[in-house]
Parts: sequence; C-alpha cells; structure tokens
Amino acid sequence: MSAASRRSPSAKAPRRRTRLPWWAPALPVVSFTVLLVLAASPAAARATTVPQGLPPLLELLAAILRAGAW
Repeated sequence: MSAASRRSPSAKAPRRRTRLPWWAPALPVVSFTVLLVLAASPAAARATTVPQGLPPLLELLAAILRAGAW
C-alpha cells in the first residue's frame, strides 16, 4: 500500500487561499495602540473622578447584590 493511497480525501483536496479584508489586520493594531496610549496617560483617560482600587468596586458589587438588581 503506497503512502498516497493511505491519505484522507481532505489531504488530496486543493487548498483555497482566502484574502483578509484590509481592516482585519489593521483593527487589532489600532485598538492596541489606543489602549497603550490610554494606559500610558491615565489622566487623559479619566473622564470623572471615581474612587480607585478594589474596595470601592467590592462595595458597589455588594450594594448591587443586596438590592437584588442584577
């Protein structure tokens, strides 16, 4: 039995090459750049003054759970 006869039918099928639209590789690059700029200058990204850190977040989650509003 030769190696060619042992291959599955999908291995013999020709491969189709598909082209990505122009925005498919550009979108991750743009989003990464924007997030990097926001992380580099957090003062520009903050629209309002909100308490920072984990304790305020946990208090907010506890208040939501106590109120029963999911």
